[in-house]
Amino acid sequence: MDSELKLEDIVSLAKRRGFIYQGSEVYGGLSGTWDYGPLGVQLKRNIMNLWWKMFVDERDDMYGVDAAILMNRKVWQASGHVDTFTDPLVECSNCNARHRADKLDDPNKCPTCGKEGTFGEARQFNMMFETFVGPSAVATPIEDEKGENYTNEKTGNTLLAYDPSQVSYLRPETAQGIFTNYKNVVDSFYPDLPFGLAQQGKAFRNEISPRDFVFRSREFEQMEIEYFVNPDNWEESFEHWISQCKEWFKALGLPEGRVHELEVEGDDRAHYSKRTVDFEFDYPIGREELMGLAYRTDFDLKNIEDNSGKKMDYTIKGTNTRFIPHVIEPSFGVERALMAVLCSAYREDEQNGERRVFLALPEHLAPIKYAVSPLLKNKPELVEKAREVYAKLAKENPGRVMWDDNGNIGKRYRRQDEIGTPYCVVIDFQTLEDGTVTVRNRDTTEQNRINSAEIE
Repeated sequence: MDSELKLEDIVSLAKRRGFIYQGSEVYGGLSGTWDYGPLGVQLKRNIMNLWWKMFVDERDDMYGVDAAILMNRKVWQASGHVDTFTDPLVECSNCNARHRADKLDDPNKCPTCGKEGTFGEARQFNMMFETFVGPSAVATPIEDEKGENYTNEKTGNTLLAYDPSQVSYLRPETAQGIFTNYKNVVDSFYPDLPFGLAQQGKAFRNEISPRDFVFRSREFEQMEIEYFVNPDNWEESFEHWISQCKEWFKALGLPEGRVHELEVEGDDRAHYSKRTVDFEFDYPIGREELMGLAYRTDFDLKNIEDNSGKKMDYTIKGTNTRFIPHVIEPSFGVERALMAVLCSAYREDEQNGERRVFLALPEHLAPIKYAVSPLLKNKPELVEKAREVYAKLAKENPGRVMWDDNGNIGKRYRRQDEIGTPYCVVIDFQTLEDGTVTVRNRDTTEQNRINSAEIE
């Protein structure tokens, strides 16, 4: 990575080349939302498929689940999210801008209007998106002890309360969907301990001040594992997952020196955690959390048992030993991984006296693996042969081969370099004679002639 890389460099490239766009951009955008273009979709899919391959397909102790986004509100009451899933909110009395109090560079100065001393007391803001289940939301006036309606002091509007049976939330994490399916999987498969449940999916948080591109947004995707263990062996499993996380970073192509392991101490840990390790990455915005690994003890399953009345204990096969398993949780954010991959791959150099920007993406993650071009697009014989090569490669690499005949060959190379394509395959007049093609390497810019049948 260029040492002077700025977040703006990544944002500009992502927009220009079809990786990531601002959500609802044509209508002025919606803060904290992002749309993925053709290359961004493929890069994200490659990352998520790699994760599933490493942590589910290649393991015999892992089971995949896909829980619903909408869940019974009791799930979030039992987990504590209804009462405690909050951030401190302050509002500027001058411009009415709202900010997260613990993320202000200067707690006495509004970053929006620049005024000082305009913040009042911080209040806790619940970040869950509330919604209603059913054909209509039924609301009734809130009455005081005299039977009179409460009203908003500023607007005079009557305050309303919704029928709690209709209230639900867009899930703020995927973990609770895993915990609520623990008993289902045990009853269906009765796996040996330790075993894990893995899930990928959307999560939603009504962030007070989403920022830093896709790093902190209101809609995002998680890849989470809840690994159920005998409490006597939790430390061994925890160390195992530390090593697995490091293997994941290698698979993403993240430089070892830019990933940092932070032992979270005491009050900085979540209330349910007995041990937490955060893995941080050197982003252009600074060193920030890439993913977390937590020992959640039996907090979640015990909560479910206490609130649902259903037993969550596990019986060791062939014995009468019963206990509620403890949990190791590796929690991965898709967007933070994707952003780390882009930042790690970003390069600038000089070729033939011109500045070149390219993404040195690992071959298995690059959205496009091969770009196929006829040397001249106005020569039917070259185009026909190039189409043959394209069709063969596209069949062997679904979704990861691009046809590119726009502009001269130099411009095609620069364009493919910028989106991270490892190989450009060019069909020229020599191809018609001996079946060889020119394959140009993105990182070295070297060109070699090989038989078209041997490209793979």
